[in-house]
Amino acid sequence: MEGFKIIEWLGDRIKIIDQTELPHKEVFLELRDCHEVADAIKKLCIRGAPDIGVAAAYGFALAAQGIKASSKADFLTKLRPISETLASSRPTAVNLFWALERMNKVAHSGKNVSQIKAALITEAQCIETENDEANRRLSELGAALIQDGFTILTHCNAGSLATAGYGTALGVIKMAKEQGKKVKVYANETRPLLQGARLTVWELLKENIPVTLITDSMAGYFMNKGVINCVIVGADRIAANGDVANKIGTYTMAVLATENGIPFYVAAPMSTIDFSLSSGADIPIEERNPDEVTHIQGIRIAPKGAKAANPAFDVTPHCYVSAIITEKGVAREPYVEKMKELAK
Repeated sequence: MEGFKIIEWLGDRIKIIDQTELPHKEVFLELRDCHEVADAIKKLCIRGAPDIGVAAAYGFALAAQGIKASSKADFLTKLRPISETLASSRPTAVNLFWALERMNKVAHSGKNVSQIKAALITEAQCIETENDEANRRLSELGAALIQDGFTILTHCNAGSLATAGYGTALGVIKMAKEQGKKVKVYANETRPLLQGARLTVWELLKENIPVTLITDSMAGYFMNKGVINCVIVGADRIAANGDVANKIGTYTMAVLATENGIPFYVAAPMSTIDFSLSSGADIPIEERNPDEVTHIQGIRIAPKGAKAANPAFDVTPHCYVSAIITEKGVAREPYVEKMKELAK
């Protein structure tokens, strides 16, 4: 997507596009410390697993620059609460913790405070660059699964906005188009926060890719009618056995796709795979404010006093996943063995 960067390092601050204002306004925020970065992640101004990872890395580097310390040990002590603040912003997206682990390793391996500060900026920039390269590579591999004339269903948003790069699920679609394939997209609106309607449709229109917006509950209808050729989604965390945590409603899409004999693909970088978890049962699911369900952009749609549940993610068992597309290759069952091979 041309015209602006999703996240931009400006030396003494980070500039981001506020995704809560899209698609009606393109508002940019300048974040000056780790608390502002963590708050932006919590409020979904920054969202999408890879995007969160890049933002956390830059937030870590930014906060480190302001630390005054007499020694490396003193510096590392003052760095710890910064890491904890960023780690507490959202619990499900593993890229957040992956990025912070990388940043902490760099900090601990540095020789002195000034060297560590410089190295942290370099590492954050490397994470952003590597993330975009991974996006592009997995998009190339995923595009091989897309045939000319395909109509693709996607859920939530897994494009440049979610990845601070080329995109994962939408990256595959974009790459297929760049290869000359004629593709169309059906985008679920994605309740309760409408990331599909607000963000995915906005991105696809900018890319001149034909897109039709539908409500989440219409997906089964169009699958059964034979309109959809495949489903492609992103992921916030993938367990070692191939179970996938993604935006709430993804599990429903996977079951419907399987019932209708439609391939269900997950596109995500290797950094989204959590090999420490044997299954999706161990993935923490974020519970967000019920107001996100009872209200739409601040307007109440449910009666006062109505109770609402708001799990932000669900877990799709690996048996419903046709393939997991990564920058290292495309994994299929048995996922435990295949993903271990890719990680080598």
